Amino acid sequence: MGGLVYYSSASGNTARFMARLDLPADRIPIAPDAEMPRPARPYVLICPTYADGQGRGAVPKQVIRFLNDPDRRALLRGVIATGNRNFGVTFALSGKVISDKCNVPVLYRFELAGNDLDISRITAGLQKFWGTECLTMA
Repeated sequence: MGGLVYYSSASGNTARFMARLDLPADRIPIAPDAEMPRPARPYVLICPTYADGQGRGAVPKQVIRFLNDPDRRALLRGVIATGNRNFGVTFALSGKVISDKCNVPVLYRFELAGNDLDISRITAGLQKFWGTECLTMA
């Protein structure tokens, strides 16, 4: 069974989603000088998108810093991306960028802080992905 790692900016959309998801997860800090989590097992990354109109800057700098460590990157098994549908083709673009760079699948995309359907789909999808019915077991 794997874990979850996520990034949430000061807007807090991803943090609100994670609180509703109610699964253990490590948070990548907002502060650039803060200590990064060190996952001890394979994990799925949940990442918001902050792209300009051309798609530049889709992956937050803190997430890039986190994934630039070979030991952390080696445990990445999939990505779930968030974004705002108002931004059209760049919606949840961080997932595609991370997927392409790290050779892992995009497991799901949702908008802003998600909704109840996103929670149930991600919970069921993670259970299937990790091959277990109980995600809260250590």
